[in-house]
Amino acid sequence: MTDEHAKPDGGLTAEEQAVLDEIEEENVDFLRLQFTDILGVVKNVSVPAHQAEKAFTEGIYFDGSSIEGFVRIQESDMRLVPDPDTFAVLPWRSGEDGSAAARLICDIVDTDGEPFVGGPRQVLKSVLEEAEEMGYSVSIGPEPEFFLFKTDDEGNATTTPHDNGGYFDLAPKDLASDVRKEIIFTLEEMGFEIEASHHEVAEGQHEINFKYDDALTTADNIATFRAVVRAVAAQHDLHATFMPKPIADINGSGMHSHISLFDEDGNAFADDSDEFNLSETAYEFMGGILEHAPAFTAVTNPTVNSYKRLVPGYEAPIYVAWSDTNRSALVRVPDAAGVSARFEVRSPDPSCNPYLGMASLIAAGLDGIKTGADPGDPVREDIYEFDDAKRQEYGIETLPPNLGKAVEELEEDEVLQEALGPHTSEKFAEAKSQEFSEYLTQVSQWEEDRYLETF
Repeated sequence: MTDEHAKPDGGLTAEEQAVLDEIEEENVDFLRLQFTDILGVVKNVSVPAHQAEKAFTEGIYFDGSSIEGFVRIQESDMRLVPDPDTFAVLPWRSGEDGSAAARLICDIVDTDGEPFVGGPRQVLKSVLEEAEEMGYSVSIGPEPEFFLFKTDDEGNATTTPHDNGGYFDLAPKDLASDVRKEIIFTLEEMGFEIEASHHEVAEGQHEINFKYDDALTTADNIATFRAVVRAVAAQHDLHATFMPKPIADINGSGMHSHISLFDEDGNAFADDSDEFNLSETAYEFMGGILEHAPAFTAVTNPTVNSYKRLVPGYEAPIYVAWSDTNRSALVRVPDAAGVSARFEVRSPDPSCNPYLGMASLIAAGLDGIKTGADPGDPVREDIYEFDDAKRQEYGIETLPPNLGKAVEELEEDEVLQEALGPHTSEKFAEAKSQEFSEYLTQVSQWEEDRYLETF
């Protein structure tokens, strides 16, 4: 991938100088330098705004051994290098003197000045470089869902929904319309282009859709989106959560992801002569998605709780198939053509690390193009109604039933292992295996209610 921000003689690029100018114009006094750990948790180093030039030219040192999944204590010195394209003033923070804070999303370099291969953003960049070498750029449009819950008298989160609205409900049932409006205004101030927002199926559940963009910008936007939603909710004494299944027996929160490739001729997924307006490239990419779905599920659905969402009956796709007419399949093809031709991967959830999640989906699809993968025929019937024999007849597999099985699939998938790199794949599997092992030793309230007085 070409360096769009090459430094003239070691000085500042035009983009970096523009950020310095805006810092002065907006009276920014502090910068939050952000990145994510391997689990997708946003980390942040605050520096005075006058350190911005140093951050661009030299980077800001931090202890990488203290970050989940990074490096050992003996190799802990790492540097944050801000990406000037990600500069945004934080709308909710302003001092009495009119000062403001801003954020920059950072890449991570090691002591030799080389990109840190275990940095999630670098993992995605490496996959996008492979796509570029194949002649493609990648666009992704995510649909992250979340819940708004009330807080108790001490300000702690509860699982009591803020409202009792349902799908597309309006006030008074949808009590959060004003909160969503404020979230949208805040996101727009930070450069987002919002396309739609609405109340989702479950009580207290919401969705805000922002415009598709290149995959790196989309991953940055997902991380920012989660932070903004939480911050605005807290201002209303509410708790926003992207936990996939916070309440039993109702729909969970997903992050359906619409994907398309572009080449020098336009949308490489488009073919108006096809029944579904998709090209051979699109079908091969889809074939790769279906082939590697069991493995990338560990990354796109990375928590024990993720698999409480991936069960039949709650509109969550667990069947490795594609369709144009129903939402029981893993991949759905919307009624779109030309520049809008795309398909939707419905399994990811918003707890995933957006960089690793997007990298896994793209790597799976690119492998499909390389191998000429065949996604098979669409399944237009409701797969939820199939019995085991009929699913076997159609050759439909299911996603892993739990995080432990998903990690096993990931460890056996050479394509995904290579895409994540040896460092990230090892550290990620190690962290998730430990998480699942800890989960297996716990005793839930359900077990106590079911067995304590019975046996």
